Amino acid sequence: MFDSKSISTDIIETLTRQSKVNTENSGIDLALLTDGLRAEREQGITIDVAYKYFSTDKRKFIIADTPGHTQYTRNMFTGASNADLAIILVDARNGVTEQTKRHSIISSLLAVPHVVVCINKMDLVNYSEQVFEDIKNDYLDFAGKLGIKEITFIPVSAYVGDNVVKASVNMPWYDGATLISHLEDIPVLEEKAEQDARFQVQYVIRPQTKELHDYRGFAGKIFTGHLKKGQAVKLLPSGLTTTISKIETGGKEVDEAFAPQSIIIHLQDDADLSRGDSIVPAEDKISSEKEIHATICWMDNAPYRQGQKLLIQQNSFRTKAAIKEILSNIDIHTYQASENDGSLKLNDISKVQLKTANPISFDPYAQNRYTGSFILIDENTHNTVAAGMIG
Repeated sequence: MFDSKSISTDIIETLTRQSKVNTENSGIDLALLTDGLRAEREQGITIDVAYKYFSTDKRKFIIADTPGHTQYTRNMFTGASNADLAIILVDARNGVTEQTKRHSIISSLLAVPHVVVCINKMDLVNYSEQVFEDIKNDYLDFAGKLGIKEITFIPVSAYVGDNVVKASVNMPWYDGATLISHLEDIPVLEEKAEQDARFQVQYVIRPQTKELHDYRGFAGKIFTGHLKKGQAVKLLPSGLTTTISKIETGGKEVDEAFAPQSIIIHLQDDADLSRGDSIVPAEDKISSEKEIHATICWMDNAPYRQGQKLLIQQNSFRTKAAIKEILSNIDIHTYQASENDGSLKLNDISKVQLKTANPISFDPYAQNRYTGSFILIDENTHNTVAAGMIG
């Protein structure tokens, strides 16, 4: 953000005043930009998720700065859940550590499609190519079992600025892209458009005015893929089939719409659809079940209580739910499954079987992050107690 000149002058002045200046360094402590809490600044660690915005000539970005400490697993889980790309920082002096593995495992669980391993502080190891290659090989040995789709390695020195925005003159042996160039060129919308079409109803528009007496549209967002006028579609959870007669977006009628557009769909038949129901291509295979297997991260300070009354919310869909069985825990340090004693505590990541009052329409999370994710809400307190992935 600093090198791309995305920080305003007044914020730089504030950071300068707040920085701890010593005899060796009279510059700005840029960590203060995302460490917004007083406790974070005092302890020098990240506690909560901080969202920062910046842009270049090619693209706009949202950074979710997430904590790496075990006790804040739920915060990292939250920040990574919507990410298109994860940047994992590795200290070149320390190599692959337990924290590196934990970050990678969570990124894998949340199916973040792109991972960039930034091997940082290269200036402190004399910009050694051998150090870079050793860490790269160590990481690949560990990450082989995680199933991460794409891993990119970039040697950087964040303090000096090598390979962050400008290519480093100190590492002529590296001929790859700088961090910012890589971020600018990662495909995002193209990947969503290539997936199967998924649309969920957020609101049924039925004005019943004199001018719009027969108007009945289903408003929502295309999560992935594309839909077009005249296309045969299936309505879930009922399973009925019909045809799209009209698509509107931005007050205009269009022949085709793509993710992530918000649109209004009109159907050829008068079907019974309400908030939370789905519209998908007729030929697609998508499940609608009352019992699902899922991986959840428990986020509530209070532990799970046997028989606790819960609500499951998947985008616009909401219904009552219960944890039928806790199958196992996942050790986020080793990626190994372990036996569960029937409890769920803060930051626990566990495989569970859920039962819902009404059928939930979904794809496995590994196939579609939008239809395969959900949150669990305590019915009495309305606190979000867990986030989960189906499959």
